[in-house]
Amino acid sequence: MLDKRAQILLKTLIEQHINDGQPVGSRTLSQSSGLDLSPASIRNTMKDLEDLGFITSPHTSAGRIPTQMGYRLFVDSLLTVKPLDNKIVASLQIQMNVGDSKQLINIAANILSTLTQFAGVVLIPKVKKTTFKHLEFIGLSEKKILVIIVTNDGNVQNRVVVTEKNYCADDLIEAANYFNHNFSGNTFSKVKDTLVDELSRMHTDMIKLMTAAIEVGNDVIQPENESIVITGQRNLIQSEELAKNISSLRKIFEVFEKRTALMKLLDASQKADGIQIFIGNESGYSSLDECSLITSPYQTDNEIVGTLGVIGPKRMAYERIIPIVDITAKLLSNALSQH
Repeated sequence: MLDKRAQILLKTLIEQHINDGQPVGSRTLSQSSGLDLSPASIRNTMKDLEDLGFITSPHTSAGRIPTQMGYRLFVDSLLTVKPLDNKIVASLQIQMNVGDSKQLINIAANILSTLTQFAGVVLIPKVKKTTFKHLEFIGLSEKKILVIIVTNDGNVQNRVVVTEKNYCADDLIEAANYFNHNFSGNTFSKVKDTLVDELSRMHTDMIKLMTAAIEVGNDVIQPENESIVITGQRNLIQSEELAKNISSLRKIFEVFEKRTALMKLLDASQKADGIQIFIGNESGYSSLDECSLITSPYQTDNEIVGTLGVIGPKRMAYERIIPIVDITAKLLSNALSQH
């Protein structure tokens, strides 16, 4: 454990470095720490912090910068989190006042990247949690039918299908009633499997309508490469820490492109309670060694269904970004639970 003086100096050094990105010298610490210490005492404490691995000296600079270990102690023990302004929270609530869960996911990712100026990521709920709730067939014109499918999470999919014959309103109502009565509350994989078995026993007109319903239902299920939403990747190019190392930046973008590693990391974060912070190699993926990832799970009806977070350089304003991630997760949870 560090004594109080060392903690204050480390906290001051990290806050100063996060603010301007420069190595911090003893003179700056003397002016900013609020401690009545001689330059020699500060230098001695800095030397101790460096020997313990919390700070390091870049090249021949007289100043010091925090190490991954220093950031970890700062985040765990020294950080003073700043609550998000009420006006900003109210604005975010208005943005999330939409009825489509897919829209909500995209809005949450955009909020994270816009407010932090880093990359926002949201792990989409697994398909198995999506169940069919309601279907409608609406006749638009001769041989054109609008198929509307609503899922339990409020997602709405619709498609106009062209049929070989003209269906009357009674035919459409009968087909929709059959679908709703037999399949409401089931996952789409089960709906599809059951319908395939039953198609041979239906009359021709019903088969065509049920086939159209299956096709629209397939659109509700997210393709594998869309199971995570990433926005604001280009913000990372503006980061001094990441942009100066092209090789490192390229590896980060490969993680975004392949997505598998990021999905596994976010999926593992769902098991955690509340905010999780991965600094540098704590993520377990060498491509993210120069980054920090702040995540929080989100839920629907008290069940955790996904994770969202922010990826940025290790030199990020943790005290500001942590509440952004936390609030966004809570607002997304509330919005999804209202469906």
